Amino acid sequence: MLNEVLESLQPQDNAVYIDGTFGRGGYSRAILNHAQCRLLAIDRDPDAIAAGQPLVDEMDGRFLLKEGPFSSLSDLAAQVGFGQVDGIVFDLGLSSPQLDEADRGFSFRHDGPLDMRMEKSGRDAADLINTADERDLANIIYTYGEERASRRIARAIVTARKESPITRTKELAKIIQSVMPRPKPGQIDPATRTFQAIRIHINEELREIEAAMQAAEIALKPNGRLVVVSFHSLEDRIIKTFMQTHAGHAPRPSRHLPDITPEPASFFLPSRKPILPSEDETLANPRARSAKLRLAIRTDAPVMKEVA
Repeated sequence: MLNEVLESLQPQDNAVYIDGTFGRGGYSRAILNHAQCRLLAIDRDPDAIAAGQPLVDEMDGRFLLKEGPFSSLSDLAAQVGFGQVDGIVFDLGLSSPQLDEADRGFSFRHDGPLDMRMEKSGRDAADLINTADERDLANIIYTYGEERASRRIARAIVTARKESPITRTKELAKIIQSVMPRPKPGQIDPATRTFQAIRIHINEELREIEAAMQAAEIALKPNGRLVVVSFHSLEDRIIKTFMQTHAGHAPRPSRHLPDITPEPASFFLPSRKPILPSEDETLANPRARSAKLRLAIRTDAPVMKEVA
């Protein structure tokens, strides 16, 4: 959704921006080409940082690149001398290279090790799959994958690992597929939601998003723009709730509770509805079909500390 991101962010000359999810630099390059601005890009994946060095050199001081989670956005911005900024963009989920590189273990489309770590450090997916008890596995698959057959899948995984450890993506996918109905044409593969759940849990993605929204609220100037592209309901629910709550659109408290004076809204929403990809984009890039873009504009109110 590159065009929609640029239209929402509205990059201006001499302004300062943050790309919180560098990936392979598509948004960063487009922002820098659109305006004579400065940009800090962040990514927790060391492969992305390595791939971005040529762009750093090309932009002659206008572009800075830092490795780290986007929940640390404020600290990383301070390290490069950025104060408050004019806009922040997040493109959540995985980049195409992460999905397409078998050795990263994010996708069952290509056989690879069960890894799924964005930062290439810490606990990997194989450790979780082979050591977590059945109840915990089922809860992870249900909570982060919204998979109704989570118990059945967890039971199949625990049964299979008694024979030998599960270490490959294709191996795990076959175990899941063996206990699920064959998908009808147009339906997703039965392993999709489980792989999503494991990835989100391993990388603590939802917690990262919540922290990143709070960091963005602090980092943005008045009239600064927050642009977020999400790809599944769990991500979008967090973004929608944050933006609507901080724009003063939170549900009213129970009439049985005492009235609470609301804090001034720290964001303004041009629209409470998301922007969706065009038909042409979804035809050209099927991965974009589930994308939702939400925009919020910072007010001059203090950071919202308490929300109803």
